[in-house]
Amino acid sequence: MDRKVGYARVSTVGQALDTQIKSLKKFGCKRIFREKASGADGQRVQLRKMVQTLQEGDTVVVTRIDRLARSTFDLFSIVRDITQKKARFYSLAEPWVDTATSTGRLMLAVLGGLADVERDLIRIRTAEGRARAIEQGRRMGRPRRITDAQRQEIAMRRQEGEALHSIASAFGISDSTVSRIASGKDSHAHRKLTVSC
Repeated sequence: MDRKVGYARVSTVGQALDTQIKSLKKFGCKRIFREKASGADGQRVQLRKMVQTLQEGDTVVVTRIDRLARSTFDLFSIVRDITQKKARFYSLAEPWVDTATSTGRLMLAVLGGLADVERDLIRIRTAEGRARAIEQGRRMGRPRRITDAQRQEIAMRRQEGEALHSIASAFGISDSTVSRIASGKDSHAHRKLTVSC
């Protein structure tokens, strides 16, 4: 027997799901998965659980498509997962997004194309940003708080008997960082110190 399965989501804990749930129940949804999570949150537990429980002939119903996904790429990906289960997707506010109709299937194909374009644009922007940063001499990755020369100096000062706290204060780092560098557990500083000796 075909089932109507509702999915309701709000993006913050302070918001209420009541209006969405009321609309979904009125439409005939017997089971409703409820989520309080951002659309950008890839760990939406209830959404994953809903998709896993879908059976052939089920209809996933949302009040608006933005309750399901935040971007075209996400929307296409989620709707594709639903249709692969041989289930249908329907939005109350956007009835044209109905995968049971030829128009809905056409819209899904268009969404797929838009999702590809969106993914390519993100990749291009990321690559351009990285290239620009390297060109400007910016180091990629997490910046080191202290230089190689400072690491060498820390190790030498500690070997000469200076107190951990005194060295830490001078370089604006923690005692444990000084201890790590001085003991050789900071492999970068130990390697530099060995080379210089």
